[in-house]
Amino acid sequence: MKRIVLISCVSRKGKTKAKAKDLYKGSLFINSLAYGQSLKPDKIFILSAYYHLLELEQEIEPYNVTLAYVSPKKKEKKPYLKVLSKEEADIWGKKVLEELGKVADLKNDKFIILAGQAYVQPIQTGLVNIIEPLKGIGLFERSSKLKELNIFS
Repeated sequence: MKRIVLISCVSRKGKTKAKAKDLYKGSLFINSLAYGQSLKPDKIFILSAYYHLLELEQEIEPYNVTLAYVSPKKKEKKPYLKVLSKEEADIWGKKVLEELGKVADLKNDKFIILAGQAYVQPIQTGLVNIIEPLKGIGLFERSSKLKELNIFS
C-alpha cells in the first residue's frame, strides 16, 4: 500500500510558465507542500482545477479556474476567473480519478488529501482510504493548522 498526498491548487500563482510546485504561491500552498513532504509519502500530486492531476515537477502555464465557491463580490473583482459548475466539477473528478488510477491503486493505497471539500467531493467516492487532516477547518485557518501539524510530524 502506497501513501499518496493530494494538495489543492491555490488562486495565487506566478505569472509565467513554471514547475507546478513553483507556480503556486502563498502560505496555504507552501504549508500544504511542507506538511505533505514531512509525511514522507510515496508520491505527492497537486489537484488542479484546470490541469486535473499534476506532478510537482510538471511545467504548466498559469490559469484562472477554480472548483471552490467564489462570492459574488470576489467574482466581480475577478471577472476572468472561471468557477466550475457542479457538472463540470463532476467531470473534473472523473478525469482526476482516471489519471490517479494510472499511478495508484484507488482501492488499496492511502490518500492524504490537503484540500477543501470542493476538491475532495468530486473524487471521494472513487477512493477507499482517505485521510483529511483539514476537514472542517475553514480556509483562513488551514495554513495555521498545517504549520501546527508539521511541528508534530
